[in-house]
Amino acid sequence: MKRTIKLLMILMVSVTITSCVQDDDYTVPNSLGNEENEKLNELLSRVDNGLADEIQLKTITEVRALAVQYEAITIESEIMVKGYVSSSDETGNFYKEFFIQDDPTNPTATLKVVLNQADTYNQFNQGREVYIYLPSLVIGETNTGDDVITIGGKIDDFDNDVLAMTANQIPDHLFRSSVTETLTPVELNLSEITESHLGMYVKLIDVQFPIGLAGLPYVDPTDDYDSSRPIESCGESSTFVMESSTFANFKDITLPTDGKGSISGIINKTYDGYDLVLQLNTTDDVVMDGVRCDPLFVEAFETDFLTWTNYSVTGAQVWSPNTYGNPGKCAAMSGFASGSTTANEDWLITPAIDMSNVSGGVLTFQTAMNYSGNVMEVYMSTDYSGGDPNTDGTWTQLSATLSTGSWNWTDSGEIDVSAAAGGNLFIGFKYTCTSSTSATYEIDNVKVIAQ
Repeated sequence: MKRTIKLLMILMVSVTITSCVQDDDYTVPNSLGNEENEKLNELLSRVDNGLADEIQLKTITEVRALAVQYEAITIESEIMVKGYVSSSDETGNFYKEFFIQDDPTNPTATLKVVLNQADTYNQFNQGREVYIYLPSLVIGETNTGDDVITIGGKIDDFDNDVLAMTANQIPDHLFRSSVTETLTPVELNLSEITESHLGMYVKLIDVQFPIGLAGLPYVDPTDDYDSSRPIESCGESSTFVMESSTFANFKDITLPTDGKGSISGIINKTYDGYDLVLQLNTTDDVVMDGVRCDPLFVEAFETDFLTWTNYSVTGAQVWSPNTYGNPGKCAAMSGFASGSTTANEDWLITPAIDMSNVSGGVLTFQTAMNYSGNVMEVYMSTDYSGGDPNTDGTWTQLSATLSTGSWNWTDSGEIDVSAAAGGNLFIGFKYTCTSSTSATYEIDNVKVIAQ
């Protein structure tokens, strides 16, 4: 029986005709099978018909407005929503879920759909125009609090999560038309990614995988479920994370680290709902066809800045690693300890950065900060030799954009350090606090690029 159903589904996909229709044209060609065709035609005939059985066709934005944070709600209104499938489970990187977006080329809103059906790409392929008949379905989140607005079939009464549409619900609520559009990904720099892009098909531009990942596969073979790989920007100090399932069929393929380019995929959330990640539909969307943009110097603090100079002028506290970076680890400094604040002056200084063969350079980094206190200062030197920076070397203060609080990670902007061209460059981060006020600063993703 299962084999018969699978063959029928494959047959339906093979005869589907790709076409374009106006948004107000609800005609469905007779190419999807009589039962599927008849049900959708019957529903579309009721859209805005002015009769007692009228169905309202809502936008995805309007449907999202029905959601109430931390609650799963059963939809009672006679409404339907249309969208275009943005994700694909063909490679196994999605499972029993897909996203729809409101437009194939300029999307503004999305919905996640969870259903008790695997290999949904056979029916709901990427770009497929899909209609969801919403009465008695549920809207909310599959992981309460993750802000990923989802349509499902049931409510988990224990934690108020949305559960998948059952196999019996799917034929009465989830329909495809014969239209399959070619999606145009939304092009983004890493710093431009926000929660508004959740579920959208996007293209991250001017990016590469860190050279330290050379020879490694997309998925760490020691991971149980999901594996994270960093992505770095060539034009910014920003980084992002690509997350892949250990069940993806590309898990053993080696990451392309020999160039820079673009990576297209779906913006999603980590399982715990805390962080945004990129999730691939296919590795065909990873195009590294440019020359790598490896910097003269880069530090993400994953090895606890062992090559840096951590110089404490006064105070017991020093720059230390922590795990709240952007992402991963970072360097952090605070004068607050054991319930009180003490006066501190502490420098964190890069090792010598070789600029002998370049004519210019740009420094970028990121900071996060909280609590009130002195503003951190950033300096450069060309002649530091490892001692007290107040007396060792000539230091020039640099103008940088720093975080102003609330642990918000902030890009420094591009800072010209070309004065060090032809020799060595040292960057010093100077933290100070008093016995009455002590801000906490975190630093991550320090980078110097030749120009």
